[in-house]
Amino acid sequence: MNGNRFLNQSQPQTLYGATMLCYIDGAFGLLYGAGAGLLMLIAIGLLAGGYGIANEKRWGYVAAVVAAILQVGLLVFFYRLRVFGFPQVMNFMFDALLVGLLVHPMSRDYQRLWFR
Repeated sequence: MNGNRFLNQSQPQTLYGATMLCYIDGAFGLLYGAGAGLLMLIAIGLLAGGYGIANEKRWGYVAAVVAAILQVGLLVFFYRLRVFGFPQVMNFMFDALLVGLLVHPMSRDYQRLWFR
């Protein structure tokens, strides 16, 4: 066994939840954002970030934070105030939740102490 994992249950619940949301957001991004280059890069960043977080790699945490913030930023940029309308508000809530989980003090402290 090589020690690589896709989920790490020994991490704090904020990072564990963020890892799952990275995978879910990244998978849906690959499925539905197949045509756009930047959306594809964000989806790949989320998937790679989730894998890196699960394996306690600092680059994974940075990739996930950057991709999640870019995703929220693009959503707000393109939809402006319509982001609070019905179909877009669901995307916005989950993307904002992912950013919140990643930058939560418990997540930041854990990655600062334990990630390599």
